[in-house]
Amino acid sequence: MVAELSALAPNGFEEERGSDYVEFAIYGAEGELPDLGGVAAKAGEGTVEVTAAEVPDDWADRWQDFHQPLLVAERVWVRPSWAPAREGAIDVVIEPGRAFGTGAHPTTRLCIEMLVGLAEAEGAGGGLTDLGTGSGVLAIAAAKLGWEPVWAFDHERASLEAAAANAAANGVSLRSGRVNLRLGMPELAPTVIANLTAPLLQQLAAGLGDGEPPRHLVCSGLLRGEAEGVRNAFAGAGLAEQDHAQEGDWAALSFAPG
Repeated sequence: MVAELSALAPNGFEEERGSDYVEFAIYGAEGELPDLGGVAAKAGEGTVEVTAAEVPDDWADRWQDFHQPLLVAERVWVRPSWAPAREGAIDVVIEPGRAFGTGAHPTTRLCIEMLVGLAEAEGAGGGLTDLGTGSGVLAIAAAKLGWEPVWAFDHERASLEAAAANAAANGVSLRSGRVNLRLGMPELAPTVIANLTAPLLQQLAAGLGDGEPPRHLVCSGLLRGEAEGVRNAFAGAGLAEQDHAQEGDWAALSFAPG
């Protein structure tokens, strides 16, 4: 099936899976795709239904409906460029694109909430390192909260390009670099934020044993069931848990030397 679809749609197709179905969708301009009407065909033990429908003219813009602005920690307003700013809130504009981090994912929100809490409790200031910066949303929020300078690192070139573009749109300065944490770790600022997977967080913890640990470390990107393993890994690097937060299946932790 996939091989036949690839031949029919060389520019790609969309796949959606449900509990008892798999749906493939291909798109094309009028006349580009065969008009099959509504037909059904046997495929192994199942039946394949083929339908065609006209897509509304505004289909290219309708994806914007999925990216809504949101207020995080009652202080940071994360929004796409087409949404208005919010009076009295710190404005963070993120253009949805190829890099992770529009503010909608729970791990991003949890990290921002912890950054806001840290800024309110101890004041933002000094250098901050953002590991796995993606779109740059966390680094930009940190810069607007008062950390400076802010370093943004990622392994993906597309992420670094997106972070630089978003930083420019927000009028903040980021120092960026390409890093593979599995091969080495950059020099870290006194405050570190890392929205990474649990294995990479454990890799980060192992690398901290070679030098002085950061004064503050906020991490997310891990599932609730992975929190204990990450907590133990950072404890082995001389960091004690200061705070934790959860949203759905996701968790965030903050550490300080202890």
